[in-house]
Amino acid sequence: MPRANRRRPESRRGSPAPVGMQRVESGPDGDWVVRAVTGAASAKTYRCPGCAQSIPAGQAHVVAWPLEGTFSRAAGMEERRHWHGGCWRARGSRR
Repeated sequence: MPRANRRRPESRRGSPAPVGMQRVESGPDGDWVVRAVTGAASAKTYRCPGCAQSIPAGQAHVVAWPLEGTFSRAAGMEERRHWHGGCWRARGSRR
């Protein structure tokens, strides 16, 4: 008999990123603007700052940058980085 799929309670479920839209996330490392990138929209290879592995073209991932840049809000866009989704979620637990 197949196992019944159970939904996780809302409090434990992470808020999925709306495709093509950005949101602001707050964490111990500050406020970040986060945008989900679908595999179809990913045309280049990037290096994930969380694990230093490549994110190949065609793989879904997350783009994040500080809400307030080092010198200005516009400078935050200059600090934009592409992350694996799991690396982004685990960034607070890394050393």
